[in-house]
Amino acid sequence: MLNATTLAFAPLVPWTVVIALAVLSALAIGVAAWCQARGAAWRALALTAILAVLANPSLIREQREELPDIVLIAVDESASNRLEDRQAQVARAMDALDDDLATLENTRVRVIRVGDADGPNQEGGTRLFDDVARALAEIPRARLAGLVVLSDGQIHDVPESLDALDIDAPVHHLMTGREDEGDRRLSVGDVPGYGIVGREIRFTVKVEDLSAPENGPASAELRLTRDGTETRTRTVPVGEETEITVELTHRGQNVLELEVAEGPRELTLANNRAAIVINGVRDRLRVLLVSGQPHAGERAWRSLLKSDPSVDLVHFTILRPPEKQDGTPIRELSLIAFPTRELFEVKIDEFDLIVFDRYQRRGVLPSLYLHNVAEYVRNGGALLEAGGPSFASRMSLYRTPLGRVLPGAPTGEIYEQGFKPQVTELGTRHPVTRGLTGSNGPEAEADWSRWFRHLNVDVQSGDIVMEGVRDRPLLILDRVGEGRVAQLMSDHAWLWARGYEGGGPQAELMRRVAHWLMKEPELEEEALRARVEGDRLVVERRSLETELPPVEVTLPDGSTQTLQLEPGPDGRASTTMPVDQLGTYELSDGTRTAVAAAGPPNPLEYRDVRSTRARLHPLVEASGGAHVRIADGIPRLRKVDPDRDSAGRGWIGLDANRDYRVAGVTEVPLLPAVLALILVLGTLIAAWFREGK
Repeated sequence: MLNATTLAFAPLVPWTVVIALAVLSALAIGVAAWCQARGAAWRALALTAILAVLANPSLIREQREELPDIVLIAVDESASNRLEDRQAQVARAMDALDDDLATLENTRVRVIRVGDADGPNQEGGTRLFDDVARALAEIPRARLAGLVVLSDGQIHDVPESLDALDIDAPVHHLMTGREDEGDRRLSVGDVPGYGIVGREIRFTVKVEDLSAPENGPASAELRLTRDGTETRTRTVPVGEETEITVELTHRGQNVLELEVAEGPRELTLANNRAAIVINGVRDRLRVLLVSGQPHAGERAWRSLLKSDPSVDLVHFTILRPPEKQDGTPIRELSLIAFPTRELFEVKIDEFDLIVFDRYQRRGVLPSLYLHNVAEYVRNGGALLEAGGPSFASRMSLYRTPLGRVLPGAPTGEIYEQGFKPQVTELGTRHPVTRGLTGSNGPEAEADWSRWFRHLNVDVQSGDIVMEGVRDRPLLILDRVGEGRVAQLMSDHAWLWARGYEGGGPQAELMRRVAHWLMKEPELEEEALRARVEGDRLVVERRSLETELPPVEVTLPDGSTQTLQLEPGPDGRASTTMPVDQLGTYELSDGTRTAVAAAGPPNPLEYRDVRSTRARLHPLVEASGGAHVRIADGIPRLRKVDPDRDSAGRGWIGLDANRDYRVAGVTEVPLLPAVLALILVLGTLIAAWFREGK
């Protein structure tokens, strides 16, 4: 408890009146003294007494409680300050500071810990002073003893000046890391967000060896992995930009991983890797529609395919078969010869999808051309076969070379009756038929119209995702070599498009089938996917199987975690995990892999991970603080007067502010009423008595 006494005045009249009276009194006394009038001294005393009474002086005695000084310690826990043994250095420094602070009287400490700014999926870097500003807002400036920052110095929101920080106390930097650190980093130039499937995209990369020796390597090996599977390597120069060319192979997300070999000096390998995501879009889709005998559904196929402006449709149809003889002159049969050889031999590989609609053997397409279609499928092409009655006859496509890639073999039986297509149990898990509008469920029938023709087949391979009469296969999906085949065992899908009995999702179903045939990633039935949403890694596994193995996740720092997937009712199993590191997350379930990128390709946090004093130096110098490397020894703490040096050899200082709080006030009047009356009357009587002699 501290006590302090001060003199205070509470004038009975305004100060202007007191001052005016004092001036007049001084003039009167001066004149009296000049004239050597009797009693002038007593008159002066009387006037002084009157002025003192009017000023009403008193003694104010304060009872003061000294308030403790506050030390703010900011601990950098960002990704760069977790490298090597930097966190161990921070722990040692904190222990030493705690010991010293315990010996300092009237001192309290507040510690704030700052991680990566805005989570690992942002580019904010280390924004330590945002948290410092929030903490300072709760600390009275008169009590702030100092700011101690424990960091590698890679802070990306340092104020421009001490005035901007609005403190009048020393700033000390206890620096982690070691002198002469070096590191290799990989930076990626501007990458386009979108690209056209089948075309090349270009971007630049640069490999830099920071603080490398003069005789360091002139080149480095760069590895590029696409979607976790396809890998290629090349040698790139160190310190120069190199152009990389990549062809996009599919729609949707194309994940490219870039990794450069370890350098001569490394602090972390996290900035040796980068992951970029480019969305592939198709420019134009080339579709070949081969129609057989004309029927009502042919127009539905054309309308569906032509409704998409990105589809280039080539329609091959036979309106007059060779065996038909009606006497029409040859010159009137055709104006332009159809380029059959060009389509089915020369340019067949340019088509993204081939559709056979009720086609049968009629001598128009030689077996060689159908053999070419089968080879097209085996080499990665897409084939959709929608069978009509002829598929169950001797003229069936199954009896051609094309039959070797068709999963369903005709039995010769045709069901000519009304039925509602049903999604099979397997189909409820397959992305092509899962969640179709109006589809059937465990206890509900499909809410769509009937079909009236169903071709019976024996399935040799593939997945049956829809069934019809007597639970026989209706829609079969199969993989053949590197390509895919879909068989629809009915030619009545057009009834849905016409709205018969309410219709059905014909466009939705056919679009899904076509996209699955063209290997769209979003329709893969066996897939492992991962993406970063905010500060969570979302893992999704799609499968036709019910039992799924766990997923192993390799974090950017090389550590691993095992995740158990939570199965869902529709063929999808998923789980999440927190993301607290920038970089590439690699996932594998033993058979499939996936990659997710947290943060931008060149995260600010990893652009330079060497410890430095340059960023904090303006604040430290302006405040009179000090930079001290923890590896060289931890300084002691001292309390110093604010006008003294704040750092010295082996120590750093904290301001002793001696701020206080007034706990009580006692006021003692110096001229109580009785005393004032006696004083005034006494001096007046004395002056009168002196003048009367």
